[in-house]
Amino acid sequence: MFCNQCEQTAQGTGCTKIGVCGKTNEVAGLQDLLTYALQGLSLVAVEGRKVGIVDQAINRFTAEATFACLTNVDFDPLRFQNWINSAVQLREELKKKVAAAGGKVDFAAAAASFVPAGTLEGLIAQGEQLDFINTLDPNPDLRSLKQITVYGLRGLAAYADHAAILGQEDDTVYAFIHQALADLTRTDLSLETLVGLALKCGEVNLKAMELLDAGNTGTYGHPVPTPVPLGQKKGKAILVSGHDLKDLDMLLKQTEGKGINIYTHGEMLPTHAYPELKKYPHFFGHYGTAWQNQQKELPNFPGAILFTTNCIQKPHDSYKANVFTTGLVGWPDVAHVGADKDFTPVINRALALPGFAEDVDRGTVLTGFARNTVLGVADKVIDAVKSKAIRHFFLVGGCDGAKPGRNYYTEFVEQVPQDCMVLTLACGKFRFFDKQLGDIGGIPRLLDVGQCNDAYSAIQIAVALAGAFNCGVNDLPLSMILSWYEQKAVVILLTLFSLGIKDIRLGPSLPAFITPNVLNVLVENFAVKPIAATPAEDLQAILG
Repeated sequence: MFCNQCEQTAQGTGCTKIGVCGKTNEVAGLQDLLTYALQGLSLVAVEGRKVGIVDQAINRFTAEATFACLTNVDFDPLRFQNWINSAVQLREELKKKVAAAGGKVDFAAAAASFVPAGTLEGLIAQGEQLDFINTLDPNPDLRSLKQITVYGLRGLAAYADHAAILGQEDDTVYAFIHQALADLTRTDLSLETLVGLALKCGEVNLKAMELLDAGNTGTYGHPVPTPVPLGQKKGKAILVSGHDLKDLDMLLKQTEGKGINIYTHGEMLPTHAYPELKKYPHFFGHYGTAWQNQQKELPNFPGAILFTTNCIQKPHDSYKANVFTTGLVGWPDVAHVGADKDFTPVINRALALPGFAEDVDRGTVLTGFARNTVLGVADKVIDAVKSKAIRHFFLVGGCDGAKPGRNYYTEFVEQVPQDCMVLTLACGKFRFFDKQLGDIGGIPRLLDVGQCNDAYSAIQIAVALAGAFNCGVNDLPLSMILSWYEQKAVVILLTLFSLGIKDIRLGPSLPAFITPNVLNVLVENFAVKPIAATPAEDLQAILG
């Protein structure tokens, strides 16, 4: 195997025996093979659009299957066998429709005629032989840019899938995913063209995040500032991790009146702020911190545990029997709740387990400062900036992870001067989410914008403030201090680049898949830079 798509990749270069995420060599090869099969399907889908054939089932399948290859989503070889076989079956069925409409169905790219092996063992061998990443392009710089787009597409597909689940879709998003996957089979694209393709991925992702925002807020209301208990309530319990609001909503409905309290974990913390979710009296509080700590924290949770999207780690035997997955998440030998979303097995497991023996108060944290809330007090914010009560805004957020160096973000927030505001989102906030930073004129200095899925809110806040001050986003007293781990972070960074946002500080380390020449392009065009050795250095450089 060779995988370097996440920040924690082995030795900062690439995982070659087993993924630091827990991905086996076999699963890595199957993910590569699935991506290859999706390229073949996409070649036909692109030609289909030229003759008026657009298959919505193929659109959804492509997004779901691409999302399944994102880090910490699916680790089950049998599920990848189904994905691969389905991709090829859909490809061949679509070829017949396109040919009947007079479209092209003969392609030079081998992906369009790939024949999967008949057994799982055969598919694993095909995946290993493919060596997908290293054969993307013989030129290392062009290969680097293609990897940026592949990983960006995985993040884009995740947001598109989240939005589609809530009924928000746009064919331009699916069309781009197909076009980009097809383009990545070519070896005649220049560096400039591939830079443009990566930036286009970021541009389209803004649309996907807008759709997701519309789905979340249109279904569950705009988040409102909400204190979330960090303690526990006596009684039976279910812990929900991942990102999916609809899964949580269905679980809340199915557990009404059953004496079970629902807790969130990881990126589900901001869901407590949605009016249509917080109305449930048994939706209690938050347990644990970021995804990488689950093997330490989950053994002590005395109830059932449901993973709804990405961020699963290998469950220890001490709590594996309590774990359930749903949607695109999968782990071998872990019970999976299918598309019918009947959470009865999860509920029954929770009822069979002891639950919490007593009430424990561990205080609260505030969430719910998405764009609607922040822009609702924009006049106060603007006046505070003009009066110099607020000197600077820092967006400190992104992915958390286990690799050393992430204490930088905790120390950075602790060292931010009292006349500055901190906005945060995604699981990176768990480095400092419970810090008491006080307020400025009644506005909390630490504002939790939400999940990584809510990056659209942060962008809209910045755009609105720029409009109020009649300047560009780059001219605002705003600095972005971002941490990254997986491919949602990659595509958000591409979105920021597509908007022309500069001077982003990125850490704790730069992506292993970016070559020095490609990094120079990003530095020259967007002034992106690694975080400094200490927060004090970056604060000095920003604030003077």
